[in-house]
Amino acid sequence: MAINYQPQGVCSRQMQIEVEDGIVKSFQVAGGCHGNLQGIGRLVEGMKVEDVIQRLEGIRCGGKPTSCPDQLARALKEMKNEK
Repeated sequence: MAINYQPQGVCSRQMQIEVEDGIVKSFQVAGGCHGNLQGIGRLVEGMKVEDVIQRLEGIRCGGKPTSCPDQLARALKEMKNEK
């Protein structure tokens, strides 16, 4: 399943997530801190969706109430709720 998610309250503009059988297969982001987001993408690839949500949910960026990792968790939670 391919997810195109527009994050809210962060620098990144678009997230593309590929999930297959409950496993994150790929994660790409337009905008944001390119190197950090590439690193996050490589770390979450191959992880179970539930594990990604558990590890990344609630992470904040500076004074913002959210972050790109938190937005990834939110996108995955939305995907799970839509199923």
